Amino acid sequence: MKKITVFTPSYNRADCLGKLYESLLRQTSTDFCWLIIDDGSTDSTRALVQSWIQEAQIEIEYVYQENKGMVGAHNTAHHLMTTELCVCIDSDDWMPDDAIERIISFWNQHGYPESAGIVGLDAFADGTIVGTKLPEIKECTFSELYVKYGISGDKKFVHNRSVFNRFLPYPFFDGEKFPVTSYLYLLIEQKHRLLITNQVFCIVEYQPDGLSANLFDQYRKSPKSFAFYRIAKMKYALNYRERFKNAVHYVSSSIMARNPKFIQESPFKLTTLAALPFGIGLYFYLKKTRKKGILKV
Repeated sequence: MKKITVFTPSYNRADCLGKLYESLLRQTSTDFCWLIIDDGSTDSTRALVQSWIQEAQIEIEYVYQENKGMVGAHNTAHHLMTTELCVCIDSDDWMPDDAIERIISFWNQHGYPESAGIVGLDAFADGTIVGTKLPEIKECTFSELYVKYGISGDKKFVHNRSVFNRFLPYPFFDGEKFPVTSYLYLLIEQKHRLLITNQVFCIVEYQPDGLSANLFDQYRKSPKSFAFYRIAKMKYALNYRERFKNAVHYVSSSIMARNPKFIQESPFKLTTLAALPFGIGLYFYLKKTRKKGILKV
């Protein structure tokens, strides 16, 4: 059995996948398999991937499903994987030539059964780090990275599947396809910590129609998912400032979802009431703006 699965959710990305495939061919370690979840593509993705499978240069598993959105693709992938580790590499991204080798080497040296996994860096093609570097510490939780240490920008998470799978599946709301994948990280971090390394595991190239570039659109299209996420963020907030900030977002998403009971359903009713005017303002801003977000939540 391979050590790690690289899984890629893909929807009409035949024009992008080749760069990722070429980077996987160049890997200095072959101790991985590539799992592609084709989320209902109507382009030439199937034929392209089948040609790579016939080349038999790396181990590839291709799964086609009717379009379910990001949550459906992730749930399917995690149900199918059997390796010790897994990492999601988006269809428009690729990996440095020795990324797999460095991930496995780092895990073999520092990993342990109850670790949540590893967090490393994303970078652009010119070598510039996305956001900030990680703190020079051995391990911490997902929330501590952003709240205590103030990091910014997308990071690359390598999951220890024996831990991660205990918290699956991702919650799903009918009619919504863009849940916040970091929701599970909030649950995991209550008992498990992430190993930290400032090694680059992924090269990113944000597409104009990609999820990272259309965060505000996701807010509008999946308000129930975001409201659900904000409840968890309030519940597990490391300080009151974070709780209040997420209460503001909870109000906004709840109004978008047309949920009249959102104050009643809030775990922190007084904080939600205090956040109400700010949340209403955020709702109108998100409803009217055509600005694009560039960072994943």
